Amino acid sequence: MRAAYFTEYQGPINVENVDDPTPSNDGVVIKVGATGLCRSDWHGWMGHDSDVQLPHVPGHEFAGTVVAVGNGISSWKEGDRVTVPFVSGCGHCPECHSGNHQVCDNQFQPGFTHWGSFAEYVAIDYADTNLIGLPDDMDFATAASLGCRFATSFRGVIDQGKVSAGQIVAVHGAGGVGLSAIMIAAAAGAYVVAVDIDDSKLEFAKELGANATLNATTISDIPTAIKDITRGGAHVSVDALGSAQTSFNSVSCLRKRGKHIQIGLMTGDHAHAKVPMDRIVAHELEILGSHGMQAFRYQDMLDMIMTGKLAPQKLIGDRVTLSEGATALMNMDSFTSTGVTVINRFSA
Repeated sequence: MRAAYFTEYQGPINVENVDDPTPSNDGVVIKVGATGLCRSDWHGWMGHDSDVQLPHVPGHEFAGTVVAVGNGISSWKEGDRVTVPFVSGCGHCPECHSGNHQVCDNQFQPGFTHWGSFAEYVAIDYADTNLIGLPDDMDFATAASLGCRFATSFRGVIDQGKVSAGQIVAVHGAGGVGLSAIMIAAAAGAYVVAVDIDDSKLEFAKELGANATLNATTISDIPTAIKDITRGGAHVSVDALGSAQTSFNSVSCLRKRGKHIQIGLMTGDHAHAKVPMDRIVAHELEILGSHGMQAFRYQDMLDMIMTGKLAPQKLIGDRVTLSEGATALMNMDSFTSTGVTVINRFSA
């Protein structure tokens, strides 16, 4: 099969022919119909994730068709159209037994713990626990966009933040995660404030449901600006980027008893960023992480999509070839694209 492949961190990502995968006893092989380009893939290529072992094929948010099944698989067959959470639970550890597959002790992560979906085929373990059947009329590009950013944002906003109608939600960063969070919060009936450094992304945020936008390059004190706009601050604030500044701003813009949701990855010098602990104590703020979403929770999200309450297809930007995607991945730190870039052509 053709796959985007690298042999050193921060080195070239080349499209090469490699061996086709085979299914494990509890796994399947999926022919990839589309796969998203995510900043998490860039972190893996940079060497920020200790799970990534060289040589490596990146890619973790995808959809496609089952083409081979292991002997132990009972729920899936060849020809099934599926997607999978980027964190797949083993199904038998204490966390999985408690329903928290997204923090499984033995998690399988395509594109991190194993080779990923920047390839014509990808092998997935723990398939009976983690595969999600797709509606017949959902195209693979839309389904691929759900796997990491959209699903993680859904869990962050709905399950962790428990956002409801009439609340105020601030979203810091209008990349794929942030735009997803904006759309989901708006669908839940919240008043949404979007923050970014790019006016074009902020304009797109308005199209997706943001009620107010702030450009952090022209506003020196984002938390105060949010409190002024909202007359007191956000009930829920999401750091959708992952930096010391956006994380600090997200906590600082909350009203009393508000919730900060950390979705953006914090790596390198940002991994142990400072927080305004005095405010957290005095105002009884909550700090919550959001890391993927369990397969069994996808149905509520899919229901909202199929009834038109959510429209993740609006987030899809460029559709590129595998070779173009490999090049784009190496350049992701420039933040040039709007929306979600999807690879949907693998043979050219």
